[in-house]
Amino acid sequence: MQLNESHIESLYQFTRDHFVEYYDLQTELVDHLANSIEAVWEEEPNLSFIEAREKAFKEFGIYGFNDVVIHRERAMTKRYFKYLWRELKQWFSFPKIIITLALSICFYTLLSSKFSEYFIYIFYGILAVWCTYKSFILNRDFKKKSKASKQKWLLEALIFKQAGGFGMVFIYYTINLLSHSKSLHQTEYLVIVVSVLLSVTCLLAYISLELIPEKSEGLLEETYPEYHLKIT
Repeated sequence: MQLNESHIESLYQFTRDHFVEYYDLQTELVDHLANSIEAVWEEEPNLSFIEAREKAFKEFGIYGFNDVVIHRERAMTKRYFKYLWRELKQWFSFPKIIITLALSICFYTLLSSKFSEYFIYIFYGILAVWCTYKSFILNRDFKKKSKASKQKWLLEALIFKQAGGFGMVFIYYTINLLSHSKSLHQTEYLVIVVSVLLSVTCLLAYISLELIPEKSEGLLEETYPEYHLKIT
């Protein structure tokens, strides 16, 4: 027996019923199930499609698709950070490195001044509002797009949801700045280190919340050859 289009669609629904929400993961699992079902039929041609599917599904073990999903999420997260790193490196080469240096000098000047403590509170307020706003917008856009296309892609979810995590990075560094605010004037080395760290964190947040979402279509087509075909 051979699988037909009805069988394939049934397998997609089967993955959704087992809480696999991303289309690229569904496709990977459907392809695996389809090959396994055809192998089962070669040995036991009298089995029905449902019986063959259940036998093929047992190959995934007691946790079902969970292990495959976790493995794939880890692999795609690495790919996301690869894109993030690729964008970040550009800010340490000419001409963008000028902006990076200027940003670090600006932080150094402000943290070295007698108004450093006020600057920290103002900076914290601005970044908290901006990160919260951008995270809300990106999540809203992701939901709208997913609803319109009726498909979710794992990398797309990382691009539009992972970005909000950098707000936590900002807050972490700000809290540390607050705890060291009294010693900033006493340790120039600390001021330099904090200035550089803040600059890099600002760049990562900007890349994550602005640049990568803007380039999401190109990154998705680069990652998934079938992406363009599915959305047209």
